[in-house]
Amino acid sequence: MVVLPQQILENLSQVKACNPTTSAATVIPVIDLLDPTARDQIVKACYEFGFFKVVNHGVPLEAMTKLDEEAVKFFNLPQLEKEQVGHPNPFGYGHKKIGPNGDVGWVEYLFLSTHNSITIPGNSQLFRCLVKEYVGAVRNTACEVLEMIAEGLKIEPKDVLSRLIRDENSDCWFRLNHYPPCPELQTAGGIMNGGDLIGFGEHTDPQVISVVRSNNTSGLQISVGDGTWLSVPPDHHSLFINVGDSLQVMSNGRFKSVKHRVLADSMEPRLSMIYFGGPPLSEKIAPLSCFMEEGEESLYNEFTWGEFMKSAYKNKLGVNRLLPFEKKKSVV
Repeated sequence: MVVLPQQILENLSQVKACNPTTSAATVIPVIDLLDPTARDQIVKACYEFGFFKVVNHGVPLEAMTKLDEEAVKFFNLPQLEKEQVGHPNPFGYGHKKIGPNGDVGWVEYLFLSTHNSITIPGNSQLFRCLVKEYVGAVRNTACEVLEMIAEGLKIEPKDVLSRLIRDENSDCWFRLNHYPPCPELQTAGGIMNGGDLIGFGEHTDPQVISVVRSNNTSGLQISVGDGTWLSVPPDHHSLFINVGDSLQVMSNGRFKSVKHRVLADSMEPRLSMIYFGGPPLSEKIAPLSCFMEEGEESLYNEFTWGEFMKSAYKNKLGVNRLLPFEKKKSVV
């Protein structure tokens, strides 16, 4: 359980979250990956939302359920035991602090690199095996989705996007987030008055693509074009796909990197797992010619993934990470 000291109470009391005006159940695209029209639906969803739900995704339910069980066991360990599992620099166990720039949330997490082999220091062999199995299956789903995008846009070669995360040097991460219940917040200094407790503040994902799954506790919200926050109904059988900043750049702004956040629940714990599909650090990120129309100008300056991540770590969570790489428009 995460302890809530007075300093964190004070920090969180300053973060007010506008309540969503509607549920996203009727607007978030739900795509069956076995549907012959799935590729066209995915492309449409990337244009309109940058976010969609996939079913018949091929990740075994048994693997997801077992990983849930082991993750719950880990987060139920005494705090001192959890803190011995590495340090979030950036990998390992962390709580409350999100990144190095002062962001906080009602969350504890385990952040792992998927490069070469997955290691969970000090934890069970079963947990390590389950994480490895799940990550492998979800990576395959992410690659399938990226190849469907290429096919839907009639881009050759088909692996122009998926190769970035299949590469043996790809910079892919896996994160387990646990948002403990906190019933005392209903009366703790009025924090709940006029707003909700932020579990994880609003942000976009910098990678090419992210694959998200959670238990049946709500909390995930996405932002749509008019600034409205939509609550995403939880579905522990399905996967949710986020377009990342890098894919927004490669599509020259056609696909939208979705802004999202998580609200903590005062009564129910929430567990989520996120696969972040990132390219190799040396990979150059720029609008792809196959996305561009004749005579179209690039909206972004070229950068490497390593340069982008170095820049991103300097900023707070909610900052537009792409802003330093946008091309300045000429003033006539």
